Amino acid sequence: MSVTTAAAPGTIRSSAAHEAPAPGSLVRLALLASIAISFLAASAAPTPLYQHYDLVWHGTALTTTEAFGVYAIAVLGGLLVFGSAATHVGRRPVLLAAIALQIASLLLFATAGSYEPLFIGRVLQGFAAGAALGTLGAAMIEAHQSHGTIASSAAPFAGTGLGALTAGIAVSYLPWPTHLIYLGLSAVLALQAVGVITLLHPTATQPGLIRSLRPQVAVPSSARTAFAAAAPAAFATWAVAGLFGSLGPAVLHAMSPDSPSVLGGLALFEVAIIGSIATIAVRSWEGRRQLTWGLSVVIVGIAALAVMIAAGTIAGFIAAAVIVGIGFGSALQGSIRTTVPLVEAHERAGLLAAVYLVSYAGMGIPAVGAGYAVSRGVDLTTAAVAYAIGVIVLAAGALALVLRGREAEAPTAA
Repeated sequence: MSVTTAAAPGTIRSSAAHEAPAPGSLVRLALLASIAISFLAASAAPTPLYQHYDLVWHGTALTTTEAFGVYAIAVLGGLLVFGSAATHVGRRPVLLAAIALQIASLLLFATAGSYEPLFIGRVLQGFAAGAALGTLGAAMIEAHQSHGTIASSAAPFAGTGLGALTAGIAVSYLPWPTHLIYLGLSAVLALQAVGVITLLHPTATQPGLIRSLRPQVAVPSSARTAFAAAAPAAFATWAVAGLFGSLGPAVLHAMSPDSPSVLGGLALFEVAIIGSIATIAVRSWEGRRQLTWGLSVVIVGIAALAVMIAAGTIAGFIAAAVIVGIGFGSALQGSIRTTVPLVEAHERAGLLAAVYLVSYAGMGIPAVGAGYAVSRGVDLTTAAVAYAIGVIVLAAGALALVLRGREAEAPTAA
């Protein structure tokens, strides 16, 4: 899940993209990228454990998807309320506070004996991620424009994938599965906090912190047509993340109850890592091309996934996840690249807030809806296939809007 690519459109074409890095800038870039990876790894770590929690705490599919949806809402809240805080108090205080909040959430997970601490931890985790990721993205690009742009796009995907896979391995093969992964991530974040204190320089600040806490959501007139096409694409694409992050492990367990929990993490790992690679591979493409390609591949991949879920084929499910990941990364990048360059610098915050609002609604609402359906007696496989078909319909509608916009902008024959 990437929320830091927003800075990329304004920097990719800069002539400074190939400038020589300042002394120590690559070290700072590595630190910042590692923090982004840790934050997203922490957010994905509970995914392979949901089946264990449901068994021990007598949860349902609705409980699992609600935990996922709560996190999505909290990330959005953190982005909207605290996304500009670093401008007014500095980057180091924001990052240190976010790391402390993230560690607190992980310790809640590690000591949880019921769903209540898990839900509280997901809220804290979401606020921490929302507050930190925008700051990390801007700081990475400032450290080195070309490398930072790539890192800000790829690191969150990499973190999501690595977190899901590592947690899956821990729950399947290592002792203390509900403790070890969270304690390990807490230790890593504590070391990164030391790096923030020692390696990041204080930044200039501006007054107006209280005023900045008021969310700004606006779509300027210059971007409304592009946003009308990009918004359904963002909703559909993030719904893909919701499918793999919430229902994915349960679907795989239903296919083969004796299969190791690592498979649930493996599927999300594939989507995230392949998405990261796709983001880098198509970074030089024009935004609408990225969006068209990404949506087309998402449709193919989700259609294949639906067939494999209905057939109960685990190998096919894992293979379809690779296709989905290719489209996932490209479409996410394209939805930002087709809107942000159309507005002035002072209008970007409001536009990005609108994009994020649609995106996180796509990640949370369909997942909770599917969980509710299962809790009301709908078969899990039926709910997952219906979810996949819904994503296909949304993605196809978004693709039609993008293609229609391209035709409308094409020069007419003389």
